[in-house]
Amino acid sequence: MELLLPEARSLKDKRRLIKSLKDRLHNKFNCSVAETGGQDLWQRSSLAVCIVGGDSRHVNSQLNTVVTYVEMSAAVVLVDYRMELL
Repeated sequence: MELLLPEARSLKDKRRLIKSLKDRLHNKFNCSVAETGGQDLWQRSSLAVCIVGGDSRHVNSQLNTVVTYVEMSAAVVLVDYRMELL
């Protein structure tokens, strides 16, 4: 997911916002989340979310729910996302 963080005024603000989002996603959806890009930019970030499961329909549904949850988050703006099922 490519994110815009309009409220971040420094890297410290950004880290706080991203950590909060990662923790909420992990706790709510039992998924792994990592920041994979934009670490040096104040208002941009790339996150990778991973969900492992045996039923691809369930995993796809969970990933769609994660995207919807991030879209509704007030602290970040979802700019773009891509899903891959392996």
